[in-house]
Amino acid sequence: MTELSFIRNLRQFPLASVACLLFFSVGTGHAEVRLPAIFADHMVVQRDMPVHVWGFASPDEAVTVTFRGESKKTAADELGRWSLYLGPGNAGGPFEMEVQGTNRIALEDVLAGDIWIASGQSNMEFPVAGWDGESGVKNRSEEIAAAKYPRIRLLDLHEGSSDSPMDDAIIRHAWSECTPASVGTFSAVGYFFARDVQQHEHVPIGVIDVSWGGTPAEAWTSLNALSSDASLMPVFARRARLMDGQSTLVLQEKKEQADFDNAKAAGKPIAAPPWHPDPASWKPAGVYNSMIAPLTPFAIKGVIWYQGESNAGADSGYLYAQLFRAMIQDWRNQWAEGDFPFLFVQIANWDAGELWPEVRDAQRQALVLKNTGMAVTIDIGDPVNIHPNNKQDVALRLSLAARAVAYGESIEYSGPLFSQVTVDGASLRIRFDHAGSDLMAKNGELRGFSVAGADEKYVSAHTQIVGDTVLVTADSVKEPVYVRYGWAANPDCNLYNGAGLPASPFQAKAFHPSTP
Repeated sequence: MTELSFIRNLRQFPLASVACLLFFSVGTGHAEVRLPAIFADHMVVQRDMPVHVWGFASPDEAVTVTFRGESKKTAADELGRWSLYLGPGNAGGPFEMEVQGTNRIALEDVLAGDIWIASGQSNMEFPVAGWDGESGVKNRSEEIAAAKYPRIRLLDLHEGSSDSPMDDAIIRHAWSECTPASVGTFSAVGYFFARDVQQHEHVPIGVIDVSWGGTPAEAWTSLNALSSDASLMPVFARRARLMDGQSTLVLQEKKEQADFDNAKAAGKPIAAPPWHPDPASWKPAGVYNSMIAPLTPFAIKGVIWYQGESNAGADSGYLYAQLFRAMIQDWRNQWAEGDFPFLFVQIANWDAGELWPEVRDAQRQALVLKNTGMAVTIDIGDPVNIHPNNKQDVALRLSLAARAVAYGESIEYSGPLFSQVTVDGASLRIRFDHAGSDLMAKNGELRGFSVAGADEKYVSAHTQIVGDTVLVTADSVKEPVYVRYGWAANPDCNLYNGAGLPASPFQAKAFHPSTP
């Protein structure tokens, strides 16, 4: 059996069992000292923080770790687990890390810098070279040829789901230097983000791609976090509905595939079979257990996140504001590093995303959490492709947020964000944060606003930019109460700030003395 087929076969089993298989494969009577899979040549450790090193050995086996001229000793417990911390250090390298037990492990070319987790679903997973049938990123050939950054290191985790938290991760592609040979299969957003940050911060950057297409946020959230909040119980009801219909769905998928294959053999044009949720990837906490839990002992700088499409359903979109914030707080609790930067992409414009406006607004609301930042992409999506190829601008907007939120640069990093709406005669006056030098309409008159009275029947609004505010009114709405901006799957909206960054879609209600 080849290594690739072995990895594929692993997905037939619960990953908790796989972790046990990998652990016991080192031997039962006498286990050599072993490190988790994320420790390898060419890795990056987080600068300015204690370096946590842990692993497995025989019970009571003595273990010594040496790194940057410091040595620490410990011993494995009765279950064969060991852990120690080395002192923090500045960015730099390359270094060697040595682990000595009954055997010796030497990791070469280790850098100290900043570790970023790149997570989410398919638009984070989308590789620089694209998938089969996809063209890859904009200017793919040129981008791959220019990807020569020896101080950027890439690590790609394998997809998986588990009923319980795993001790070790399953690696798809081990740590490697960023080169034309390694970057093609890596997350495009993750790579471009690392490139932009590294060029400004001038420190080594390690990016860990921890993404899985089609996954909902509840799959990335621990069971402890989900079960401790009664308002999140609908995620378990959604899981029950999915599993109750699974036998029917399996038969439906077989028929769809057969129809497609028969039509293709007959030379008749037919659309590819529709996408259906993978029950493993939609299990509440399942993806967290297999892909996030093994990383939480490993110090990081922060997270970039691109997800939300799979929560844009009639049975889940309304819940996303609470669920997304719960997930962010859960990860921060699990890493126990405080409120590390969590930067995310607001889902882009797409013709078929009828229910996406609610999720975009829920994402905007997550900005109430400390050290968060949002890249608005309402203007750079592809109306006919859920996987737009302009990943460079997505990453650039994330990197602006990183430079401000994570690195403390005094730059404008966000487009205008709704702050307040007040009644101003027969108009509503909307105030924005991140207005920059002033608000501006790009490419013509300002578009994208609608207003409604107490009946919540929205009509297109007349608009006027006044400094850092927008006045909206409608002839048919004498007492406007509600306002929306960019509230459509693929909206025509063009409000920007002086930094050239687009405003986030939103909906809001103004206080009006004649309404409840």
